[in-house]
Amino acid sequence: MSNKPEIWLRGPLDNIPALLQPMAHALLQAREEINELMLNFPDELLWERIAGMASPGFHLQHLAGVINRLFTYARGQQLSQQQLEALTAEGKPANQTTHILLKQFNKQVDAALSQLQETDPVTLTEYRAVGRGKLPSTVIGLYVHAAEHTMRHTGQLLVTVKVLLTTL
Repeated sequence: MSNKPEIWLRGPLDNIPALLQPMAHALLQAREEINELMLNFPDELLWERIAGMASPGFHLQHLAGVINRLFTYARGQQLSQQQLEALTAEGKPANQTTHILLKQFNKQVDAALSQLQETDPVTLTEYRAVGRGKLPSTVIGLYVHAAEHTMRHTGQLLVTVKVLLTTL
């Protein structure tokens, strides 16, 4: 892994409101760790599962998908049909390579950072409805959950990949 300090110790990020810095730092930390971890990862292991754990491919799909969905809710929108179909497809191999899945994840992190830059801190406590059940959350609640959920799956992906690579 990198010898640099973790992202949050590298200073504030340009154009990200102060209250949203921790979420941006977490997303960037996940991206840095995942891209380093998955560099040269063999595509033939992408959908392998060990001890009932989710496959690396699932984690990569889910990471991109959950960021996309939670940031959609934070904008006050409900999911589109395309997003619902992508959710249903998570974990199902579909001619995707590690490179393609990483590209999709990186694109979602970029979109999330862009949205964080555009977020007015005054809106952070505004109500947002989540899912078909319209469960209650707030803009900041969705951003925090996106960051912590991303880091949770980053850790799971790290363990799964390390175990898979040691079994070769």
